[in-house]
Amino acid sequence: MILEQIECENDIKKVDKGLYSLLADEIRNFLIQKISVTGGHLGSNLGAVELTMALHLSLNLPEDKIVWDVGHQSYTHKLLTGRRDGFETLRKFGGMSGFPKRKESECDCFDTGHSSTSISAGLGLVKARDLKKEKHTVVSVIGDGSLTGGMAYEALNNAGRLETNYIIVLNDNNMSISENVGGISKYLNNLRTADGYLGLKEGIYNTLKGLPNGDSVVSSIRKAKSSMKQLIIPGMFFEEMGITYLGPVDGHNIDDMARAFREAKRCKNAVLVHVLTEKGKGFEPASRHPARFHGAEPFDIKTGLPLAMKKKANYTDVFSTVMVKLAARDDKVVAITAAMPDGTGLKRFRNLYPERFFDVGIAEEHAVTFAAGLAAGGMKPIVAIYSSFLQRAYDQILHDVCIQNLPVVFAIDRAGLVGSDGETHQGIFDLSFLSSIPNMHIMAPKNKWELSDMLKYALEFQAPIALRYPRGEAYDGLSNFREEISFGKSEVIYEESEIALFAVGSMVKIAEQVREKCIAAGKSCSLINARFVKPIDTKILQEYARFHSLFVTLEENVASGGYGEKVRAFVSTLEHQPDLINITIPDEYVEHGNVDLLKKEIGIDADSITNRILSSLRG
Repeated sequence: MILEQIECENDIKKVDKGLYSLLADEIRNFLIQKISVTGGHLGSNLGAVELTMALHLSLNLPEDKIVWDVGHQSYTHKLLTGRRDGFETLRKFGGMSGFPKRKESECDCFDTGHSSTSISAGLGLVKARDLKKEKHTVVSVIGDGSLTGGMAYEALNNAGRLETNYIIVLNDNNMSISENVGGISKYLNNLRTADGYLGLKEGIYNTLKGLPNGDSVVSSIRKAKSSMKQLIIPGMFFEEMGITYLGPVDGHNIDDMARAFREAKRCKNAVLVHVLTEKGKGFEPASRHPARFHGAEPFDIKTGLPLAMKKKANYTDVFSTVMVKLAARDDKVVAITAAMPDGTGLKRFRNLYPERFFDVGIAEEHAVTFAAGLAAGGMKPIVAIYSSFLQRAYDQILHDVCIQNLPVVFAIDRAGLVGSDGETHQGIFDLSFLSSIPNMHIMAPKNKWELSDMLKYALEFQAPIALRYPRGEAYDGLSNFREEISFGKSEVIYEESEIALFAVGSMVKIAEQVREKCIAAGKSCSLINARFVKPIDTKILQEYARFHSLFVTLEENVASGGYGEKVRAFVSTLEHQPDLINITIPDEYVEHGNVDLLKKEIGIDADSITNRILSSLRG
């Protein structure tokens, strides 16, 4: 195998040029084999194989820098930098991350995980390079989908001012920006980046600037040149921003891309190379169903079907079903998502009520303010966004929704630990950052029925309200406990004495197991479903403090700013103050791995919690 000859960065340059296509095939087969076992981002990586090879052939790593936007397409990059053996533990606890990690390799120059960040990061690396008087090349690779994020345009606006080399590679797998115009585009690209052309242009501009009113003359020439280019050159959107545009280039032709990258390195400004690729290339199921193979579970290679067929509904499925029912009853119900109609469960809503469904692209900030406008206009907006992505819209929640006290419902999917995607995707901060905002209210359901009840309650709530629920199978236990939801009130599931467990959302299931273990150890134990994180139920805390010696709060959120911290602050004001244990995720980032294993590792599984409680009582 040619791939086996690549043991470290730059080894690809030792491969005979005639074997590049064979190496690309080997990489694709390797990725399909490994990801079919571990799961991971397959479609995006299959589409970026030749692009990554061309970059590695054109650059000298780790001196040169590649910033991968989102980073889920960096698997080939990892292979070409000597991490082939790491794919055995891809996305497993203690193993190789599915995203670039600086601590993993010198060739990963910037940690990524969220969209639309690469151009800003690349600009920072460029400025650092120039300030240190270094000469290496900086490249940011960004997908066409990521260009729907506003942060990318903020960065492009600044990139247009550069008077130093910086390369942006637009990996376009939908041809969403422009079509290939053939020979004219290729001819103009070669002409505009040729050494003679660049030298002549620079010489003329420098001479003119030295003359009286020279700046004015240069400005006039540039305007005239831009008017001509509008007629014949694609990518003028970028050109108007001051960024040289090259392309489109066939993203599966290594020679064409290597030539474009060589040309781009000659430019003394920001240059964008537009590369056309096919997502899922080389694996028919991924080509036919790119959404399914964006983040794939382990699958059968022959059929492309998941190995573990889903047996029970997950929380996203429950949300999807309830949303359709709510929309059928009320024509003011509208749904907003940020490029995640499938992931958030809004695909059925979109199919049935397309005029009331809004996918704004990768633009969480816009999604929230757009929802605020809908609410101000008399509609009932429900914004469905993953917990880790909602972080990006903090200012919009505060400034545009909560200051005006607008009735926007936030359906926060993937709250808590999500597992294999690691630090950038764990939804463990939403209780903290949302709790800090006046006028915001927060709920968390204990099971699938309560998710349905809370969504209905939230829709009629005349103020901002968030409903957070975890990834994975929806808990169907405690089905006999379905007390009507009342504002700010907890639900008593078992009332006894000595120990009182106050559990939030997903932790109710674990608290039930903890209670059974405590009872088996001879302890009396109450179990309360907190329901509301903001406001907390101070009445029940005050009442239960009279006949319990120990309070235990349980939440799948970091300690700082969470439910337990609020309970601790209130309990400290009481006349009768029981001992208090806060079960939380530590105030630190949690790496990738199986969720059950992560819970055990950080001490929020049933056995760890029970041992901590019993040790406290013995002490």
